[in-house]
Amino acid sequence: MVKIDGSELRAILSEAQVSYPEECCGALLGRVDGVAGRKVVRAVPIFNSRPDERRRRYLIGPDHVRVVEDAAARGGLDVLGFYHSHPDHPAIPSAFDRDHAWPWYTYVIGPLEGAEAGAPRAWQLKQDRHHFDEVRLLPKEPP
Repeated sequence: MVKIDGSELRAILSEAQVSYPEECCGALLGRVDGVAGRKVVRAVPIFNSRPDERRRRYLIGPDHVRVVEDAAARGGLDVLGFYHSHPDHPAIPSAFDRDHAWPWYTYVIGPLEGAEAGAPRAWQLKQDRHHFDEVRLLPKEPP
């Protein structure tokens, strides 16, 4: 299960709408609790540095990952995963998503039909790297 602050989830979907028809992307920062699962407390937008096919692909380069990892560590957080949008496509990982994912991370996909955001879904790549498991995404309002 992945809990995410409602304000952060709304920010992801808003970014997806602004980026439409291109994919947006970013990192999910938070903490892992062995009992309660993962709790995302911050979604950090990252520039989609893909030079082409930005309507169907995103790229988070290694320099961006290092910057986000450093920022997370300074805040006592971990990088729990990444998010991106799927313009005019369901919130289901593509073969491209699978080929570029890492098993430990959570991936949140925000679908858009036109510029209207749909219900986001969360995924985690299995260790065999052949399939994703869907992870329950639980929006949580901050206290």
